[in-house]
Amino acid sequence: MGKWFSGVKKFIPFEGYAKSVKTAARISFPKISSDCTDKEPSNFLSHKKMVPYSDPPSMEDVESLYEFFDRSTKLVVLTGAGMSTESGIPDYRSPNGAYSTGFKPITHQEFLRSIKARRRYWARSYAGWRRFTAAQPSTGHIALSSLEKAGHISFMITQNVDRLHHRAGSNPLELHGTVYIVACTNCGFSLPRDLFQDQVKAHNPKWAEAIESLDYDSQSDKSFGMKQRPDGDIEIDEKFWEEDFYIPECQSCQGVLKPDVVYFGDNVPKSRADAAMEAAKGCDAFLVLGSSLMTMSAFRLIKAAREAGAATAIINIGATRADDIVPLKISARVGEILPRLLNVGSLSIPAP
Repeated sequence: MGKWFSGVKKFIPFEGYAKSVKTAARISFPKISSDCTDKEPSNFLSHKKMVPYSDPPSMEDVESLYEFFDRSTKLVVLTGAGMSTESGIPDYRSPNGAYSTGFKPITHQEFLRSIKARRRYWARSYAGWRRFTAAQPSTGHIALSSLEKAGHISFMITQNVDRLHHRAGSNPLELHGTVYIVACTNCGFSLPRDLFQDQVKAHNPKWAEAIESLDYDSQSDKSFGMKQRPDGDIEIDEKFWEEDFYIPECQSCQGVLKPDVVYFGDNVPKSRADAAMEAAKGCDAFLVLGSSLMTMSAFRLIKAAREAGAATAIINIGATRADDIVPLKISARVGEILPRLLNVGSLSIPAP
C-alpha cells in the first residue's frame, strides 16, 4: 500500500530524522486492514451522550498517525478529558460537556474562602465518589498503555485527575493533580481519598447513610435526579447537605483539606510544570489526545514543543487552541483510532 504526498505535507518532518522525505515522494505503509474502518468498539455505546459525534477515522487518518509514531524516537503524549468521556466521565468544554448546561466549577479562591462552598463541594463529591470510581479504562487508555510498554511513547502527561491511565497500566505525569489524594492547603499533609471518605462517613454517619441509600438512576424514586460532574461530584439538592455537615480537618495542623487538584484560578505546582516543559522541549514529536488545549498549562507545552522543532499532532473532536499551529489534526475518538495501530508494521504489539 502506498500514498502520494505532493506539495505541502500534512505534518512537519522530524529534526534529525535519518530518512529524508521529499515533497513528492512515495511513502509506503504496512497494509492496514480495511474491515475495521466502520467498526465501533462496543464500550463506546453506553457513553455516546458524553462523547461528541465523530465519523470513524478514515484509512488516511490511520496511515498519517502510523507514520507520525513510526518516525518518532522520543514521543511525548499529552491527554485530556476527551479520553475520559469515552469511559463515561463527562468533560467541561465539549458540546455535550458540563459548560453546555451552565455549570460552573468551583474555583480555588471560592473553596478556600467559603465554608459553605466547601460543605457543598465535599457533600456532592462524597455522593459521587462511588460512581466516579466505577468508571473503567477505555480502549483508548488500554491501547495507549500498550504502545507505551512497547517503547513507542517515551513520556506521558495527562490533564485528567481520574487515574484511568494508571488503571490501564500507565504512569503519566498528572499535570493537574488527582482526586485520589486529599491534601492540606496549609502544611501539605496528604492522605488517600478512600481514607478521607471513611472520615467523612464517621463524622456524618446518618447523612452518609441517607446519601448511600439513594440511587443514581434518574428514573428511580430514590434518585439524586442530578448530573455527574467531571471532577467526580454529583450535583445534588441542598436538602442533602446541612449547615452542620462536618468536614474533616488536617490531622497535622487542622488546616483545610481539598482534593490534590489544580482548581480553576490556581497554578500548576512549579516542579510539575517544569517537568512537563522539559519533556516537551526535549522530544522529537508531541501528540495531543482528547484535549482542546484551552488551559494555558497545556497549550504552552505543545507550543514549546513545536518551537523546539518537534513534529506535532492532535487527535480531538472539535476545535482546539492549537489548530492554527499544528500541521496534523485528526477528528476522531481516541478509543477508535489508537487500537488500530497495534497490529500495524513497527507498532505491532505481539499477543501475550
